[in-house]
Amino acid sequence: MDIAAYLQRIQYSGILAPTLPVLQALQKQHLLHVPFENLDIHAHKKIVLDTGRIFNKIVLNRRGGFCYELNGLFYALLQEAGFASKRISGRVYDKEKGYGEEFDHLAILTTIGPADYLVDVGFGEFVFHPLRLEAGLIQQDERGTFRIDRYDGDYYRVSKLVGGEAVPQYIFTTRERQYREFEAMCTYHQTSPDSHFTQKRFLGIPVPNGRITLAGNTLKIVTGDTVREQEIGEAEFRDVLVRYFQFSAGT
Repeated sequence: MDIAAYLQRIQYSGILAPTLPVLQALQKQHLLHVPFENLDIHAHKKIVLDTGRIFNKIVLNRRGGFCYELNGLFYALLQEAGFASKRISGRVYDKEKGYGEEFDHLAILTTIGPADYLVDVGFGEFVFHPLRLEAGLIQQDERGTFRIDRYDGDYYRVSKLVGGEAVPQYIFTTRERQYREFEAMCTYHQTSPDSHFTQKRFLGIPVPNGRITLAGNTLKIVTGDTVREQEIGEAEFRDVLVRYFQFSAGT
C-alpha cells in the first residue's frame, strides 16, 4: 500500500508513529476528508472486500465508502504504521429492530500501552477521536459525549449521551475477526431490500462545526445551530459531489 498517497488523501502531514496523539489525528483527518457514502450500491457496482481495490477507490479515485471499506482500509493503514490493531464485529442499534446481526458493522480495536481504544472512521455521524475501552467512563469528544458499558455477556455497548439519555450506537466484542468473515453481511447490505443502504443513495461528511449530508435528493448543511436544506436535481449531482464531498472533478 502506498502510505504516502493515503496520507496525502486525508491531508495528514505529521509523524507516523504508534502513539495516541497520532491515532487521534489520523482518525479525525480521515473523517474530515473521506465521506461515508453508498453510491456504488445504487450504481449496482459490487463492493468486494479487497484492500487493493478499496485503496484504488478511496485513495486514487478520491471516493468514500461504507464501514467495510472505510474501516477495512484504515485498519490496513494502522497496521502499516505499527499500531497493534484488530478488526472487530459490531451490531448496530435500531430503535425498532434492536441490534443487528453479527458482522453488521466493522470497527477497529487498537492497543496503545495498557489501554484499548475503539477506532471507527466508518459509522457516519460518530466520534472524531478514538474512545478508550473503559466501562462507565464518560468521554467528551468534539462530536458529543459518549460512554462504553458492558452489555449482555461478552459485549460492550457504545452510546451517545443526549440530554442525559444514553442512546445506543452499537454493541461489539473484543474478538479479532478476519476480513472474509464480513463478506456475507457486506453482500447483504448491498443487495437486501431490508438494508437501509439500499433504500436511497447517501453521502455524509463532517465539517469542523457541523455536517453535510445528501440523502436521496436532499442536501442538508448543518453549521453550528444553522440548518439549510435544498433539493437538488441530477444535473447538479456531480457538482455537489465535488463541492461538498471532496470528489475529484473527473470521478
